[in-house]
Amino acid sequence: MFAQKISAGFDRVDTTIVKWMARHGLTLLRISVGIVFLWFGALKLIPEASPAESLIQQSLPFLPMEQFLPVLAIWEMIIGLGFITGKFMRLTILLMIFQMIGAASPIVLNPTAVFVKFPFVLTLEGQYIIKNAVLVSAAFVIGATVRGGELSADPVQGNLKTEQIAL
Repeated sequence: MFAQKISAGFDRVDTTIVKWMARHGLTLLRISVGIVFLWFGALKLIPEASPAESLIQQSLPFLPMEQFLPVLAIWEMIIGLGFITGKFMRLTILLMIFQMIGAASPIVLNPTAVFVKFPFVLTLEGQYIIKNAVLVSAAFVIGATVRGGELSADPVQGNLKTEQIAL
């Protein structure tokens, strides 16, 4: 009897938490991705402030950095503002995909800056690049809501009940 009450109490708390995460998680994800892009973009406007600056210079030596870095910085800040505001999400995600292709280019253009021991042991710069897979995945989740998609919270075991949470 006591165990059932504890279990029921746990289920109520768990259901409340799951509903809260379903209601707010996507918004928090979108804003946090936006903050990352806004912040990292802004750092590129400050000489030698961005940890990616030397990697960019090493990987793309054929580009004039004095012009390229400010353009990249503004590009990333636009992506950040798009995610933070939730406006123009299709364009924001498209800009992000192109930016991510460029961000991954050192894997091919400068593999010695990415790998200590190919293919598994990454440099710090390589880890910086690989973590972008999380940002791309987050963009896909966010992009799934552009046409009215919703996050579904199903806190009841056995899928007896599905609750759609409007975002």
